[in-house]
Amino acid sequence: MKRSRFTEEQIIGILKEQEGGLKVPDLCRKRGISDAAFYK
Repeated sequence: MKRSRFTEEQIIGILKEQEGGLKVPDLCRKRGISDAAFYK
């Protein structure tokens, strides 16, 4: 099984930022991830 690049805490933080109103492209740019990685 492939290990995730991000910890559970990081994933939860990213999702909470998005729920807080930050747009996905801006969030991905800030965190250095691709849109595909975010939606996966």
